[in-house]
This record gives sequence, C-alpha cells and structure tokens, in this order.
Amino acid sequence: MNTPMYTLTADEYAYLAELAKAYRDVHLPAIKQKEGWNPRLGIDALCFQHHGDSMVGALITPCELWLVVVPDQSRLTEPLADSLRLSLPSGAYQLSLERLPSGYELYKRAILSNLEELENMQEAARLAQQMMMRLMQTAEEPDV
Repeated sequence: MNTPMYTLTADEYAYLAELAKAYRDVHLPAIKQKEGWNPRLGIDALCFQHHGDSMVGALITPCELWLVVVPDQSRLTEPLADSLRLSLPSGAYQLSLERLPSGYELYKRAILSNLEELENMQEAARLAQQMMMRLMQTAEEPDV
C-alpha cells in the first residue's frame, strides 16, 4: 500500500533544522577528530518526506550520510524503542535510536561513511537526494 506524499510544512522544516543543529552541537567536536572528516561539509537534514507517522530522510555530516527517521512526537503514546526496523520499497533497514538535547529523538543508520571527495554541500545534497530516491524505489526483481 502506498502512502500519499505530502509536502512538509514550514514548521516541519524548522523542526528538522533545529534537530540538525542539536545533532551538530553534540557531534561536531567528535566528527572533527575522525579520520576522513570533510571540512567543506556541514550538518543538515535533507530530502525528508512523510512515511507513516514519521518523517524519513537524510542527515549529512562531514563524515557520513545517514538514513534518518524522525517520529512524530505528538503521536507518541510510549517511549521509543532502542531500535527500529524501517520498511521501505527498497527493503528493510535496522536503525538505532539517538536522543539529543531539547527532547529531539531520531533513528539513524549510516549509509555512506566516506564523504572526503565531496566538494561542497550542494554535492552532498545531490548525493542525499540520490540515496533517498534509491531507498524509496522498489528493489528490482532479478530476471529468472
């Protein structure tokens, strides 16, 4: 069953921007110490769309590209589990919960771990868009 696509609201975009900022505040000092960090890249939440009661998209950092699920906090009736199995048209993915300051909670899974070759955030945004397009497409069935 396909979920209809809805454009995110201005409030949802603002929420994702604040979430990315909270992630940056927590992780940037450690990211700068990692081998392979790319000083030309920042941290941004990109290519999000609704998927059930959550938003699914990409989180770009100077080291990694993450698949991220942001649950709708207003619909939660109990604390989030430590992991989430996300079913997308391309397959199922296991994600881990991360709690950030100010009550932000997200599930994440690293998709790419070396972004050294990217020249700027525009290239990172294109990469995130390509990743999300692939993840949201049905996996091709092999010819028999």
